[in-house]
Amino acid sequence: MTLASCRRLLAACLLLANTALAAADEAPPVFSERLATRETLEQLRAGGHVLYIRHGYTDNSRADRFPDLDPNDCASQRLLSDEGRALMREVGQRLRAARIPVGEILVSPMCRTRDSAALLFGDKFSLSEPLMYSANMTSDEKKPRLAALAAILREPVGAGRNRVLVAHAPNLADLIGFFVKPEGTVVVFAQRGSKGYEYVASIPPRLWPELLR
Repeated sequence: MTLASCRRLLAACLLLANTALAAADEAPPVFSERLATRETLEQLRAGGHVLYIRHGYTDNSRADRFPDLDPNDCASQRLLSDEGRALMREVGQRLRAARIPVGEILVSPMCRTRDSAALLFGDKFSLSEPLMYSANMTSDEKKPRLAALAAILREPVGAGRNRVLVAHAPNLADLIGFFVKPEGTVVVFAQRGSKGYEYVASIPPRLWPELLR
């Protein structure tokens, strides 16, 4: 092999290596789910956390009418099924049985999340546009909403209460690579000062009996 050939081969190898490194930098982090423990519940009782709750099961025989969906027109949306409503009532009961203090409640404007929040906590919640279902949005549409969601997770929560978000699986998947499932799962975040926020654990509905035993 000539010197020129060696140089060309080396240049090609360097190019491939740089391309691989760039791809690795762009890849989202691999998410590892952790299930909550009784210690997690003790931390939640002290307050200072954010609970991200995915809405209940929905009636998949109907679809959201994107791009013409009106958040205030429930006829244009996929709604909670009877099973989903029962699940949300159950999760609300579990949260109360666990004596988890709840403060601010922010909810996606979609009907299935509003109905879920009402079944969980009653009517004392606020709608939050940044929590709007993101699966049908473009990347440019998602960016400001994801930034706003991250800010909500970072914003300090006082002791003795927890902030609650009732929203959708795709939003959190876009933000941290975690597609929340099954429906009704509670995802726990803690604030870490200058480091922002940190995922702590998940509470799928099936885990509540064990945690409350």
